[in-house]
Amino acid sequence: MNQMRKISGGVCAPHGFSAGAVASGIKSGHLTREDLAVIVSHEAKTVGAGTFTTNQVKAAPVRISAENVHRGRVRAVVLNSGNANACTGEQGLQDARAMTRATGALLEIDESEVLVCSTGRIGVPLPIDRMTAAIPQIVVSRSGSAAVARAIMTSDTFAKQIAFTIQTGEGTFRIGGLAKGAGMIDPNMATMLAVITTDAKIPAGPLRAALRASVEDSFNRITVDGDMSTNDTVILLANGASGISPEPTVFRMALDAVTRALARMIVEDGEGVSRFVEVEVRRAATKADARRAAEAVANSVLVKCAWAGGDPNWGRILDAVGYSGVKMKEDIVDIFYDEYPIVAGGLAASTPEKKLKAVAARKAFRVTIDLQIGNASHVVWTTDLTEEYVRLNLGE
Repeated sequence: MNQMRKISGGVCAPHGFSAGAVASGIKSGHLTREDLAVIVSHEAKTVGAGTFTTNQVKAAPVRISAENVHRGRVRAVVLNSGNANACTGEQGLQDARAMTRATGALLEIDESEVLVCSTGRIGVPLPIDRMTAAIPQIVVSRSGSAAVARAIMTSDTFAKQIAFTIQTGEGTFRIGGLAKGAGMIDPNMATMLAVITTDAKIPAGPLRAALRASVEDSFNRITVDGDMSTNDTVILLANGASGISPEPTVFRMALDAVTRALARMIVEDGEGVSRFVEVEVRRAATKADARRAAEAVANSVLVKCAWAGGDPNWGRILDAVGYSGVKMKEDIVDIFYDEYPIVAGGLAASTPEKKLKAVAARKAFRVTIDLQIGNASHVVWTTDLTEEYVRLNLGE
């Protein structure tokens, strides 16, 4: 029987991984805040997988990481906050390579085995000399995950990390992860950086397949503001230190536990967020229709503003489903706020408004839209939209 238990340690919980961070002063005025970090596997046969932004405007670190991860062997990741190194031209690519080169020298590994992640302001060159001077000062340890999670924060209000141990019939393996993300969050992929580590023994091909599927069911189901970033990256490293080769379904269960937990943390920490809302579309004609309708509701500014005011305005929800372009019949659509029907057959249901407003006032609730036209469903995690979001994004 497989048993999974939550443990501490983040990306350092799996055996054979260490991490550390340092303050390099990437962002002026923050000379003491950790902003540059490294995660490393001490196992030479570590393999890696990655998924990256689908934005046509891709940051330099995304391009370098995508290039390196396809070479197969990955031993380390270097990350920074305070500067996205996006829209920085050829110099940005050189700077990203300089980060991998300095990290490789620190860890005594080839620079091609290093992936790089950056987050922060777009269009500003990295202070690369300051950063490459700071990388040799990073001390990695088994207790370094929390420092890395702090170092990659931008507008995040808390560091995001989690880990599990999984007992199988063959033995025990561990998996852990950390992430950042709060603004510019939208599926395909959410604006975020995430690194996941495991001491399970997984070949590169199955590792890539597992990551793609898990990202699709977690990070690609969240939205805060409908904006996609230039830097989105999820990296998975497997070093085999446990000696355990779990069944694919067992590993996927463990990976999903990490990705979904981190995805939920990102939504709950969305910029200016006061509500966490799960939007589910049921019985759509196709899977694509279910996703399109759920995302239309989840990204609707009108709907999100209503939620911010604790207003269960079902007209805005039905309107968003209608303009999403999915196959539907207005007069058979049902909508629920948690357990309470608010729309029945396309018309207002009989649930007292007081009960519906009480649900909309909760910090977390579920909106279910039943199209009653097929068998497909899709779930998106989203938020409300508040004045604080506007204040946070007025610029620096």
